[in-house]
Formats: sequence, structure tokens, C-alpha cells
Amino acid sequence: MVFSTVITSSPQLHFPKTSFPIIQRAIRTCSASLSTTPQRISTSQFDLKTYWTTLIQEINHKLDEAIPVQYPQQIYEAMRYSVLAKGAKRSPPVMCVAACELFGGNRLAAFPTACALEMVHAASLIHDDLPCMDDDPSRRGQPSNHTMFGVDMAILAGDALFPLGFRHIVSHTPTDLVPQTRLLKVIAEIARAVGSTGMAAGQFLDLEGGLNGVDFVQEKKYGEMGECSAVCGGLLAGASDEEIQRLRRYGRAVGVLYQVVNDMLEVKTDKEINDKKKNKSKSYVAAYGVDKAMEVAEDLRAQAKKELDGLEEYGEKVVPLYSFVDYAADRGFSVGDQAQ
Repeated sequence: MVFSTVITSSPQLHFPKTSFPIIQRAIRTCSASLSTTPQRISTSQFDLKTYWTTLIQEINHKLDEAIPVQYPQQIYEAMRYSVLAKGAKRSPPVMCVAACELFGGNRLAAFPTACALEMVHAASLIHDDLPCMDDDPSRRGQPSNHTMFGVDMAILAGDALFPLGFRHIVSHTPTDLVPQTRLLKVIAEIARAVGSTGMAAGQFLDLEGGLNGVDFVQEKKYGEMGECSAVCGGLLAGASDEEIQRLRRYGRAVGVLYQVVNDMLEVKTDKEINDKKKNKSKSYVAAYGVDKAMEVAEDLRAQAKKELDGLEEYGEKVVPLYSFVDYAADRGFSVGDQAQ
């Protein structure tokens, strides 16, 4: 899931509607414009930036404790370098906590899973940046892991972070707050998201080059982490099957929305960088052009909010999740650095 520090002053994006395969397959097309959607709970009084930055401070502290330097020291230093990067926005853990609190869950119950999601997210970024993958020299406002520690150590750091995340969930989640059956579902959900049918599948197709399968790549590389983060929060709090499905569709839509908007902003801010990304990564901008990518973004925003409309019984507790959608599209403030 991607966030950008580029800020737009417009309060909303308003684009014409066109249906694309990703909308039809993953989250269904919403044909109504945003101006005609049912009246929703107002988010105007909610301070998302304060909510977000407060959670970032708590999560950073817990991540620092979760990955102490020990033998072999260099592996742990490489792990900490990527996980504790100052530019990180902590979007997966923040979404997990917000979803957990939506259904009445205790924030303390969500923190271990939130930290695990950040470990898994960081591991996937370390591996994505490798020369044999996306070959990116920088990440989160600093040199990428392999640039600092070498390819061999970067691979080991990523390999170590995946199981550490699972172990952290099991060893640190308060058993009096979360039954073991729920933890098993959380672990299974994360494994599904990062595995051969999830993020790994998206990376595989992205490596093949060309623009075929852009919908699948966007869903898997960027939608899976958003989906997993929202679903894990709901699972921890005991959300119903129907509510989990709403979170699943919501998270996937938001995850892809972040990346689509990032791609559009890069076109406007740095054509040279964008041209380089076109050659190595499948994006809606590269496949369809900016105008149609804008239509996809608006469809995604409408669908994400539509899923939350079905959770209106929870009142103001759903406001943070609504606010994430508008932030993904509008970038009304800056959190962290140029990072995921």
C-alpha cells in the first residue's frame, strides 16, 4: 500500500466514470457519482493527521522494542534499517488498528499484529527493491536496503522479517483480549496476502514486463496489503463474516487507489522518473493514460466508501476509515517522507 507526500489543494477528485476490469473483478463497479451517494457520517471534524501521527509514535516505539540488535548483528541492523526508517507512514498498522477499534477491539490487542504487518510490509519492499526485481536504489527517503548492506544481506533481512512478524503476533498478543482461534485466522490472512496467490503473484507478473495484466498486478502488489491490514483488524475484534468481506473489499480498493494516485502525481511532478517506471512496472497511467487512470481512481474511492456505508451502525468509529479514503485520493497533508 503506497502513500505519497505530494499534496493537492483540491478537497475532492471529480472525474467521469468508466468501468475497468479491476473494478469489475475485485470490487465491482459503482456507477453513481460521489455527489449522489447516500448521506454519510461527516468526517469534517475528525483530525486524521493527529490520529495518524499519534499512532505512528506508538507503533514506532513498539517496533523498536520488537527488533533488538543481537547476534548475528548485521542481519538485525539491516532489518531495523528498513523497518524503522523515519520516512515510513505505517499505513498497514494504522489501518489495522482503526479496523480493530471500529468493532470495539482494544488497541492493545491490535498492536502486535500491527507491528507484524509493518515487518511483513518492510520485508516485501526490501525484496521488491532488489536488482533482480524492481531495481530501486532508494526507499522511504533513504538508500534501499541492498544499497546499504548488499544484496545478500538484504535477502536475509527480508527472509528474517517474515517469520518474525508471525512470531510477534503469537508471543505478544494478550490472550485475554484475543482468542487463539482469531489469531490463527489473522496469521492465515497474512500468509495468504504475501504468498504465491497474493503479493508474490503480482510481483511475478510485473517482472514479465509489458502492460498485459496491469489489473492483476495492481490488485496483488498494492491491493493485497490494504486488504490484509483492514481484515486483520476486523478479525482481531471479532467482526462478522459479512463485515470481514466489507473490510476486504474496502482495503483492496484503498490499496490500489493509493498507487493509482501516486502514479498520476509522478506524471505531473517528474516525467523522467515516470518514464523509467513505465519501462519496469505495470501501472494504470502507463496502460491507459492519465485521464482513464483518474476515472479508475474515482471509481475506487466511491467503492471504498460504499463498503463503509454498510457499517454505519458503528457511528463515528468508522470515520477514520472514511478519512483514509479521502487522504488516498487528495493527499490533504503530509505524513512521513516519500515512503510507503
